[in-house]
Amino acid sequence: ITGRPGTGKSTLIAKVADELVMGPVLRWPITSRSSVRNGVYEYDAVGRLQAGVDLPVEQYLTLGPLGTALKGATWPRPLLIDEIDKSDLDFANDLLNVIEEGEYEIPELRRLGKKEVEVRDSYGDLVTVQEGRIVCNHFPFVVMTSNAEREFPPPFLRRCVRLNIDPPTPVELARIIESHLHLHQNEMNLKKVKDLIERFDNKRKENQEVSTDQ
Repeated sequence: ITGRPGTGKSTLIAKVADELVMGPVLRWPITSRSSVRNGVYEYDAVGRLQAGVDLPVEQYLTLGPLGTALKGATWPRPLLIDEIDKSDLDFANDLLNVIEEGEYEIPELRRLGKKEVEVRDSYGDLVTVQEGRIVCNHFPFVVMTSNAEREFPPPFLRRCVRLNIDPPTPVELARIIESHLHLHQNEMNLKKVKDLIERFDNKRKENQEVSTDQ
């Protein structure tokens, strides 16, 4: 999903997840330091070393939002990958590999040689990882947002359903206000609301940096 900041890109998935009763949205905010590995799992090797006792590796390993989404046991989980255009150049291709394969190997667990281990996911629940691999049970419903700060590889884009959210028209802005403040409609001065929308729309036409949430 692309669009100017404040147009509601990040909130769309919450509406879909609510309508389809998917459960809480798993949120993965992207930065220039983000990697697919961090999205799948985090391993606190330093914490384990500082503990000074020989505790199991799995106690220091937690599934990230992507790993938790892949491990959905009974239904697709909603995953928001927010502002993916802030990632480095290799991120999209690395993510594409996980999306296409639907699985990811965790070396720290693979080396244990155990058939099954239990780790915590992003919800804090215990999940079972078999033979050191996260394998997709139900493919998650993934929404990726972008402020269009850079282009992505064509193979990656071909596997996405692309949607651009345009800034709302004055009529749509009035509907947005009504939906948020309908409980207080009797106390609203409709002329002042209309004047406010007109001033806001004029600022946008003058190329001033104002967003819908403002």
